[in-house]
Amino acid sequence: MKILVVDDDRELRDLVGFVLRREGYLVVEAADGPHAVAQHGEERPDLVILDVNLPGFDGFEVCRRVRAASDTPVMMLTVRGEESDVVRGLDLGADDYLAKPFSPRTLVARVRALLRRRGSERPAVTGAGAVALDPDLQTVSVDGNAPVRLTNLEFRLVQLMVGSPNRTIRPEQLLRHVWGHRTTDDRQLLKQLVHRVRLKIERDPASPQLLKTVPGVGYRLEV
Repeated sequence: MKILVVDDDRELRDLVGFVLRREGYLVVEAADGPHAVAQHGEERPDLVILDVNLPGFDGFEVCRRVRAASDTPVMMLTVRGEESDVVRGLDLGADDYLAKPFSPRTLVARVRALLRRRGSERPAVTGAGAVALDPDLQTVSVDGNAPVRLTNLEFRLVQLMVGSPNRTIRPEQLLRHVWGHRTTDDRQLLKQLVHRVRLKIERDPASPQLLKTVPGVGYRLEV
């Protein structure tokens, strides 16, 4: 499951992203209205968590545009908890409204409820091409071969790659999803993690055909 988190507060995006990634969700982010709409069209998330006060245009306008284009569930997450704001958001098609400050446990419970209501809670198996990932068992299999157990970090890496097949993902995004932070000092850790994953999914890890390095850019899962 992929969730788009929209908020101009970087610290809050980091917090929400950390909470959701810890639960196994893919997270993409946007900091303003126009970028949120663009990310929704490009990433096709399963859920949008949306602040009201945004640069460019506000969350109400983002909600209107998202709802005009799809039935993606929208949760409004904002300090503006006045009844008029709640009513306006729901009238525009928002599915839920959570006021700040919030409990991470409450946030996760609301997210799960929205996804279940839509009938799109995490599937037992997801994949891309020959790569099949089982989130419940935390295993990966290639070409129908026997599943191989993944560590928590390996699972998060493969999860992100499977969620964006044939697209180059920058190291910063991988570091953010796997470890919840991003610094250039951690790139060697990422290289080691990629190597360990290749040992489990590649026929010849020295000449990878699935998890490829794009020099100077990042990594791509080719399917």
